[in-house]
Amino acid sequence: MSTALTFARPYARAAFELARANNALGAWAGKLAFAAQVAADARVAALFGDPRVAQADLAALVTPEGEAADSPFAGFVRLLAENRRLPVLPEIGALFEELKQEAERVLKVNVRSATPIDANETAKLKDALKRRFGRDIEIEQSIDADVLGGAVIDAGDVVIDGSVRGRLARLGQALTQ
Repeated sequence: MSTALTFARPYARAAFELARANNALGAWAGKLAFAAQVAADARVAALFGDPRVAQADLAALVTPEGEAADSPFAGFVRLLAENRRLPVLPEIGALFEELKQEAERVLKVNVRSATPIDANETAKLKDALKRRFGRDIEIEQSIDADVLGGAVIDAGDVVIDGSVRGRLARLGQALTQ
C-alpha cells in the first residue's frame, strides 16, 4: 500500500496542478473518481499486467466516455498508461481529492454515531467544527452500533471521541490509576 502511495503522490500533485491551472478541479475530481473506480474493479485490475492488452486500450478503458482524446485529462491517463501506473489510480484519485479539499479549505469529517443525527444537530456540529478548524466542513455520517451513544468525530488528524464507550473507557482508566 505504501508503495502505491509513493508512486501515486507525484501523479496526484501533477493532476492537481494541471486541473487548478485550467480552473477545473471539480471536473477532474469527477473524472479521476470514475477512473479510480474502474481501475479498482477486479476484472480491470487483472488486465493491467496482461501483456496481450495494449496500454492505449487500458487508458481508453479508464477514461470517461465522451472525453476528447486531446484533452488534458486524456493526456494524463495516457501518461499513466505509458508509465504503467494505471493500477495506482485509486490512490491518485484519493490524494487528488485531499489536495482539492485543502485548496478549497474544506475539511471532510466522518461522524460515527449509534443512531442517525438529525439535521438541526448536524448544523450545530458543523458550526462548532468550523469555528474549531477555521475551514468549511463537509460531514459524512455513518451508523456504528459499537458507539453505544454520543459520537466519534474523525477530522483527518484529529479524532474527538464523545461516545459513551469512549467515556466509559476513560473512566475505567482513571479508576485503575
